[in-house]
Amino acid sequence: MRTLDSISFAGKHVLLRADFNVPIESGEISDDGRIQAAIPTLSEILNQNPASILITAHLGRPDGVVDQTYSLAPVVNRLSKLLKKPVNLLAHQDLFSMLSQQELSGIYVLENIRFDPRETSKSESERIQLAKELTRLADVFVSDGFGVVHRKQASVYDVAKFVPAVAGRLIEREIEVFNRVLNNPSRPYTVILGGAKVADKIKVVDNLIQQADSLLIGGGMAYTFLHAMGFEVGDSLLDLDSIEAVKSSIEKAEANQVDLIVPVDVVVSREFSDSAERKILDADAIETGWMGLDIGPKTQKLFADQIAKSATVVWNGPVGVFEMLPFSEGTKSVAYAIVECSGFTVIGGGDSAAAIRALGLSENLFDHVSTGGGASLEYLEGKQLPGLMCLMEDM
Repeated sequence: MRTLDSISFAGKHVLLRADFNVPIESGEISDDGRIQAAIPTLSEILNQNPASILITAHLGRPDGVVDQTYSLAPVVNRLSKLLKKPVNLLAHQDLFSMLSQQELSGIYVLENIRFDPRETSKSESERIQLAKELTRLADVFVSDGFGVVHRKQASVYDVAKFVPAVAGRLIEREIEVFNRVLNNPSRPYTVILGGAKVADKIKVVDNLIQQADSLLIGGGMAYTFLHAMGFEVGDSLLDLDSIEAVKSSIEKAEANQVDLIVPVDVVVSREFSDSAERKILDADAIETGWMGLDIGPKTQKLFADQIAKSATVVWNGPVGVFEMLPFSEGTKSVAYAIVECSGFTVIGGGDSAAAIRALGLSENLFDHVSTGGGASLEYLEGKQLPGLMCLMEDM
């Protein structure tokens, strides 16, 4: 893979794809982790005095129309403070006007790239048209938005067809870490998978069954596993369409001598509410009318004990509804167990990364906190990701 080391940026016009899809509430950024993650690459390029840097990024899903709800203006303000340099927000029409006059100099963030329907178009010719416009003055493309590399989109993939393309330091580090845990993990190797939907992660389960020593299953997906094992799960989240796939995964785990650990007790409630009545039940005793919303104390200890003896730990997905305080203890216990683990620890992005920040835990307490949600999952599945393939040496 080509990296920043393969090119000089002095005097060059740089097109850079970042992932600034951060949570914004009432105009304020509540978690700037993804913006912080872009600073090392940007700083390294700026130290070489480029002629300009044009950053493309998206926020939310505006579906190809201009919607100020999804404006990157708050991101630009935060980025400017972090870089301690002026950063300009460019409307799409202003960018193309400047390109025609060849006046681009300084640091710019193009307004939400998904305001342009061509960015996510299924038509290659439409994406190519946008990619050509974005690269009109660019001398090099730097890909540093790991959270979008699983997308075949104009600013992620197609731009690399028209200018030399290199990976930024963020993507370089992400790939180094995920290659390590996929291909050369220290053992024992434990993976914790949570989140709501089994369908989103069953392929990850199947791929990791071939590599991990232990799989700990929590979150909403755990109830489909429990049901597949013959337990009643009351009104808990259940994906009946995935039952057969889960049964197959359980059989594969047994055949591969992988220790597949599901909850032995759960915190249940009658309502999806942080003020509703709740109680702790054994996982085989969930009653009709009650739903599991977190792992119980016995499971917390079971998971923590397994994590403690692991040499490699990867965590993707909260093990309970951590956004609601009464159902956050399981996720908190997993996070603190990983902090205490002396092995190589990886937080697999998405809600897991959000959870550790919500708990006030520094990212420095872990060996790596991924910026990718869907990208991390697809990498763990073993998929080839378009936004990475376009950076390979032989392309």
